[in-house]
Formats: sequence, structure tokens, C-alpha cells
Amino acid sequence: MHNQNPEQIARDNIDKQLLACGWVIQDKKQFNLAAGLGIAIREYQTDVGPADYVLFVDKKPVGIIEAKREEEGVRLTTVEDQSSQYANAKLRLLNNDPLPFVYESTGEITRFTDYRDPKPRSRNVFTFHRPETLAQWLSQEKTLRARLHDIPALPVDGLRDCQITAITNLEQSFRDQRPKALIQMATGSGKTFTAITAVYRLLKYAKAKRILFLVDTKNLGEQAEGEFRAYTAQEDNRLFTELYGVTRLNSSFIPNDSQVYISTIQRMYSILKETELDESAEEENPNESRFIPKEPVPVGYNEKVPIEFFDFIVIDECHRSIYNLWKQVLDYFDVFQIGLTATPDNRTFGYFNQNLVSDYGYEKAVIDGVLVPYNVFTIETEITKNGASILKEFSPLIDRRSRQTRKKFWEALDEDEVYSGKQLDKDIVNPSTIRTIIKATKDNLPAMFPDRMDSNGVFEVPKLLIFAKTDSHAEDIIEIVREEFGEENKFCKKITYKSDEDPKSVLQQFRNDYYPRIAVTVDMIATGTDIRPLEVLLFMRDVKSRSYYEQMKGRGTRTCTVEELKAKGTPTAKFSKDHFVIIDAIGVEQSQKTDSRPLEKAPGISLKDVLTSIAMGNTSEEMLSTLASRLLRLDKQLNDKDKAQFAEKANGMTISQVVKQLLQAHDPDVIESTKYEVQGTMKGMAPMEIEAAITKANQELIERAVAVFNDHELRDFVIDIRKQYDQLMDMVNIDAVTNIGWLKDHASASSALIGDFKQWIESNKDEITALQIFYAQDYRHRTFTYTMIKDLCEKLKTEKPLLAPLAVWRAYEQLEKTNGSAKNELIALVSLIRKVVGIDTTLTAYDKTVDKNFQEWIFKKNAGQHNAFTEAQMQWLRMMKDYVTSSFSIEKDDFDLSPFNAEGGLSKMWQLFGEETDKIINELNEVLAA
Repeated sequence: MHNQNPEQIARDNIDKQLLACGWVIQDKKQFNLAAGLGIAIREYQTDVGPADYVLFVDKKPVGIIEAKREEEGVRLTTVEDQSSQYANAKLRLLNNDPLPFVYESTGEITRFTDYRDPKPRSRNVFTFHRPETLAQWLSQEKTLRARLHDIPALPVDGLRDCQITAITNLEQSFRDQRPKALIQMATGSGKTFTAITAVYRLLKYAKAKRILFLVDTKNLGEQAEGEFRAYTAQEDNRLFTELYGVTRLNSSFIPNDSQVYISTIQRMYSILKETELDESAEEENPNESRFIPKEPVPVGYNEKVPIEFFDFIVIDECHRSIYNLWKQVLDYFDVFQIGLTATPDNRTFGYFNQNLVSDYGYEKAVIDGVLVPYNVFTIETEITKNGASILKEFSPLIDRRSRQTRKKFWEALDEDEVYSGKQLDKDIVNPSTIRTIIKATKDNLPAMFPDRMDSNGVFEVPKLLIFAKTDSHAEDIIEIVREEFGEENKFCKKITYKSDEDPKSVLQQFRNDYYPRIAVTVDMIATGTDIRPLEVLLFMRDVKSRSYYEQMKGRGTRTCTVEELKAKGTPTAKFSKDHFVIIDAIGVEQSQKTDSRPLEKAPGISLKDVLTSIAMGNTSEEMLSTLASRLLRLDKQLNDKDKAQFAEKANGMTISQVVKQLLQAHDPDVIESTKYEVQGTMKGMAPMEIEAAITKANQELIERAVAVFNDHELRDFVIDIRKQYDQLMDMVNIDAVTNIGWLKDHASASSALIGDFKQWIESNKDEITALQIFYAQDYRHRTFTYTMIKDLCEKLKTEKPLLAPLAVWRAYEQLEKTNGSAKNELIALVSLIRKVVGIDTTLTAYDKTVDKNFQEWIFKKNAGQHNAFTEAQMQWLRMMKDYVTSSFSIEKDDFDLSPFNAEGGLSKMWQLFGEETDKIINELNEVLAA
């Protein structure tokens, strides 16, 4: 065994892989083609020399394996001509056609070519395909890669342009045999719908066998399953699930009769490793774990799930959880890979070979009106910026609070406590800081949404989501929100995996019902959850990952019609959602972001991440020794009662006994002793079998050591007991706002927006009647009407969605003083046009302009005589003025409408004004618009 040359070692490794994949290996002098479905015969003679392996399926030759020593792995493509010659040669005693399936392998690296493919191209595979797979492929008229050319043109009805582009380019990428493709589509633009449409077409036209939809949290998996079940195939109007089987994996069992499988990457990894996975490990995406193992635990071959089990893998949120340990899941399968993300980083582009088939980012989606833009409002407080001090001299006794139980107690302060803003809500809790931020938010919301007054004049709080640092922080926020807003429990709720209520039901309420108005979350922030009525995001936690921050912002980007806003909890809404507001109370907009999470070294790994990593299968020496060290420290801190609880949950073992097993699992002396013991019991048996038994015994040693941590109850107990330390409560320092307002960095964006608006108005002034009237200021002969302004507004929003009147109004508000606020978008548009064409020097709400002009007109009429109009006439004139404010002009036909018809209509006007009626109507149209 130890004296083998490199070629023999390579062939031994190839033999092991062939056996695992269901092949029977035979020598050329002792072959029996009836011994199994798949036979691999070594050194079979051809008319160009002996082939290293000839593969037979059902007694027919189908393929070749060209074996090379491991050092040749870097040059495997150079031997393709050699292996092709063997495949095209005549086998001894057989009049065979060319063999289609050709492998080049070192036992470590294997490449495969199917010569039936159009433009046959070799590719890396994890191992060999099973004989039953090759038999099935031979029974098909065309290969998968050939069938990809049969996919017809995409019917575009009902699809957005960005979806059409993504699917069309993706299918072209398949035809070009590009193994990986990346779809970048902004959050809310229909990524999942796009993917399901592509999956449907692959199943229907390319006859794909199975497709894996890979996610990284259970929540995303459930959401994807719901979308597959709701999808209706456009071409035959049936539900997807009436045509194809959809299975979401929630155990280690994989049925083989579905076409679409939905799984977390954690579960698929555990399936390949043949280990059980607790569902709690699927609640958080692995990218949020602080630990990245140095040496990932390798995935081995699993005959229940061979490498060819799937034809395609769709990877949702592919920017975050497919690297390091988890990348093995993707490397294992012989598939086309399709990545979906709104926020790719450099790693993502690199992994998908820079094959970006759809580049539809947030800005493009906003321009198309698929998503809405946002403004940033900053709240900075003295303590969040500069921290504070608690002086022992003035505060000899202070509040402390248990993080876990939130139980408060008094304790003497040993020395002055000085803390920074970054320590807030982790080590230090200052309720005044939270209260100051919440109060500032409450005070400024009415100015941000001036049209949200109900019939009683009460402001209706828009749907608002607060991002908190921890669950304890979230509890503090909820209590203060309810108090400052003077509201009941249902007004503000927590949406988190650890809340007492079902997070999905609270999320459903927040999305569809009037209450809660405000939700607070810690961990359910980047899940693709669709909350269209959401209009405000309040950041009370910082984020260092750029892509994670973009996903958090994505909660507010969805469009929402005014009908949906009214129906789903904001009945005072008068317009469709055309923007959302980020309230930055932590400096998240200014904090430095990285493209991906920085990798952290072992000393910085939390105990929770160590335990979770081991439960997920990372049993490296580094991990087990790290856990052993942590448990030894914990053992010194626990009382007898806690130690007894540990033993009860650890199958009777004490902490020291568990630690001993963890340290022995990789102890060289123990491993050597195990080796001699196995060799002694298997004396005289084949070296390969002895080696396999030693490997198995060592693995069992590791598995015994970590077995107790498979139970999440023990893991949770260790994590929770470790958290029994305190937070200091600062009840001394009162916080105050030091800076508040719209983010200054948006000044340039606001200026650019106004510039674009002016340019659009200028370029259309000769084509649009309403603009011609404004530019000519000829109100005597030509009156602009409500219909004109409405048509102008629709044209503007259709051609330039970013130039919606209220958005331009807000841009002016950030740059200069304005007079009044726009009550609706048509009034805003008229006011803006007056400003642009130079009628008004200050942006003035049109209702204020009409009020001012009306007062001046009445004053002139009264000049030289006292009260030119009776009180009844004045009441009628005020009604006309109010009507012009919202409808921009008034005609005789308008008196048949409210409010005039209730007061007698045009006949009442004649009764009040007689022969002056036409003159007054014409005068008011001219004067009020001036």
C-alpha cells in the first residue's frame, strides 16, 4: 500500500469512487458483464491500445475513463484527445459505435464530456455518474444540453421588461452551455416570479428531470413554496402544482417523484453528510454566523442523492450563503447554477464567472416605477454621538438588569462609569436616548406626511418598521413607543423569531391590517418579506455589510397603490406610495460598509456560533478544542444546581467528561491507539478495508464526542446560562437631540431632481397646452382646467417616474424655504410649474396663492364702497374660490356638481349675481390663477 506509485494510487481512488457510484470493477481477464447493470473493466484492449477503464451498461460499452496520476490534475484538458481516441476506437471482439461518455480522472479531479451534446465540452464533476443514469440518458432522444435549444421564444404578456430580459438572457446562457448565470434584480421587482417562470419552461420544454430551489432560511423556503403553489402557468392556465410536484425538504428524506425541491443549504449539506438537522438551524442564514471554518468538513458521496440527482439549482439570495463551508453543496452536483440576488458583491460576480444575465438594480427599478425612491432623515443625539459618564460621587447606587430575564436590582458603583455611544443597548441602557429618538420621530412624522389627518384632525401614523440591536433593546423600544405615542399594546409589536407571538401572524397583521402601526424587529429583516404599505424605516442599529443594508432598505422599496394603502391599514392616504423615508438615528448612512462580511478568527467566535457550527457538522480540531476551552471556563462559573441541569441534558455526563471526549477526538495518541486496535482485529484482511475501518473508527470517536450537542435543548441551555450577566442602566444622563433634519448629502440629489424637472417642463412647453398657458400667462383668453393638469401629471409620471410632483416638492423643501405644503400632487404640480416659469419667486402651495389672489380681488371690489357683496354672495364666492383651488378653473357646468348643487346650482348663482354671473366667473378664473 505504502509502496504504490502515483498511477496506482490514482487508480485505487478511482476504484473507490466507481464502487461508491454503483459500478462493478473487473479485470479484463475475469470479466462478467452479467454481474451488474454497470461494469467497469480495467485495461480493456482497443485498436489503439488498452483503455484504462471501459464502462459497460446493460452489457453494452458506453464510456471510457482515462486515469492519470494526481499531479496531472492541472493538465487534464490536455489528455482529452487521448481519451477521445479510445472512445472512437473499436473495442476488441466488438463492432461498437463511438462511446459517448468520456471521463478523465486523477481520483481527486474528474472531468466529463458527453459527446452527444451539441458542441461537446468537458466539465468538472465531483465523481462518476451512476450506471442507471447513463442508461437513462442513452434512452433519451436528445441530451439535456441539446433540449435547451428546443425552448421556444418567451411569451411576454404579463411580464415586466426586466423579467423578459432576465429569462431571455438566461435561456441563451443555457444554450451557450454557460454553467453558471447570475440574475440581479432589485428587491420587489419579481425575482422569484422570474425564477419560477424559468423553472416552468425548463421543465416543460427542456424536459429537466429535477430542479433544486436553494434558500438559506426556513422562512425563505416557506415563502418560495407559497409562490410556487400560487404560480399559474400562462400557457395552459393551470397551477404549477397541478403540473409538477413541489416538495419542501424538512427532514433527511428526499422523495424522488417530485420535479421541484425547495431546501435550505444547511439541510442539503446535512443530507449529503447523512446527519440529522434541527429545524432551529434553518431560522438564521449561515452568513450571519460569526464563524467561518478554516478547513470545511468535506462532503462525501451519497448514493441516495447522486451528483446527477438535479439538473439545475436556483440559488436564492446567492450573495450571502454559498461560500466557504456551504460551497461544497454546489460543487457536489453536476448542474447548471442560477443565482438570484438584489445585492451582488465582488464574490458573487466572481463565483458566477461574471455571467450577469440580468442587471436590474434599484435605480433602474425606481426609474421604471417598479420601486419607489427614498429620503433620509437624520436624528443625532448627544449621547449616541459622544457617550456619557455616570459619576460614583453622585450615583453611589445604580440600576442593573439581567440581559436574559430583564430582572432589575440595585448595586453599588465601584468607580465612575464612562461609556461610548456604541455601547448603548448592549452593555449600557439609557432609556432617555431611546425616548429622545422616539419622541423626535413622533414630532416630525406629521411634517413628512402632511396629508395624513383623519376627519377629526388627528394624525395617522404611517406604517413604520424599527430595526433594533437585540431582543432586549426591542422590548425597551416597544415600551417607550407605546408610552410616547399614547397608544395601546396592539399599536406597536415585535416581529422576531423569539417573540411570544407567532412572528408570521404579527407580520401578516402588519402587512394587511390597521394594527400594528409600528413594528420592531431584530432578526426578520432581510427575508424578502413583502410589506407594501410600509413607508418609514427607523434604524436604531448599525449595519456593516453593504448588501445586508440594501436588503434592510428593501423592506420599504415596494410600490403601493392608494387603494392598497387605504385597504391595508392607512385609510387617510390620498395618493399612491411614491417614496419612503429612512430615519437614521444611529449613523447607518455614514458608517463604513464592506461588500461582504469580514471573516472573523476563532477567538472572536461566540459560544452560540461554536455550538451551532459543531451541530451543523464542523467537527474540526479547532472547533472541538474551542468548545472544550469555553466549557471549562463555564464549569468554573456554574453553581451545583446549574451543573446538575447540564448533566441531566447531557445524558448524565458532567462538563468535565464532555470536555474530555472533545479533546480526545483529535488526540494523536488516541487516534494511534485506535489504529493499532483496528489493525489487530482485522489482521489478514485487504489493506483498503483496514484503512476504511480505521477512518470509520476515528469518525465514530468524533461523533461520540459531539453527540450530546445534536440536541438543541443542551445547546440552548449552554447559551442561555452563559448569558446570565448584567446590563448597566443609566437613569442619570438625560439625552437631547443635537442634529435633526434631512440628510445633507441629499442636497445634490435634490438639486439634480429639480434640474431634471425644469428640463422636462422646458422641453415640453410648446407641446402641452397647460404649459403653453403658464408660459404665456394668458389667463384672460385661455383657462387651464383640471383635466389638463391631470393629463400633464400622468404624462410626467409615465415618462419620468422619479419626477412625481410630490417628490420634486420634497426636493425643493430640502434646498430652500417653501410657503405651505402641497395637499395633493396636482396642486403640487401647478405650484411647481409656477415656480419654474417664474410666476412665483418662492415655491408656494397653490391653495395659498388662490387665497391671496381672492383676498386682493375682494379688496379691490370693496374699494370706494363698503361691502360690495352681501354675506350670501361672499359665501358663494368662497365656495367658488375653494373649488378653483382644487380644480384650477370653474365653468357654468361645474355648478351642477358638489358643493354648488346642494345650494341651488347655477340658478342660485343667477339669483345672487344676475347679469354679473358670467363676468364674475371669467374674472375669478383670470384673477385666482394669476
